Amino acid sequence: MKIGIEYDGAYPNLCSGALVVTIDGKRWEFPPHCLSSGGGVWFDDGWTEHVETGPWSVNKWPEGFPEDQKKAVQVAVNREIPEGCCGGCI
Repeated sequence: MKIGIEYDGAYPNLCSGALVVTIDGKRWEFPPHCLSSGGGVWFDDGWTEHVETGPWSVNKWPEGFPEDQKKAVQVAVNREIPEGCCGGCI
């Protein structure tokens, strides 16, 4: 299976890009805000921010997307899109 990833999200809000996945020539346009970052932001006692990146989870899929291809797409997304932090907006 050949999987292509197109994503136009960029710093500082990497999580809000448009995701298009092509699998063996079939193009799938994903819904807005379909990715969630595994990273996060926390503040220490001195209110210094700490930003941690983490892998993406696909939380919204196009209607009719094949269940048996979701895991492979999840892997491809994390291979192609830099890890997010869910904190670039701070």
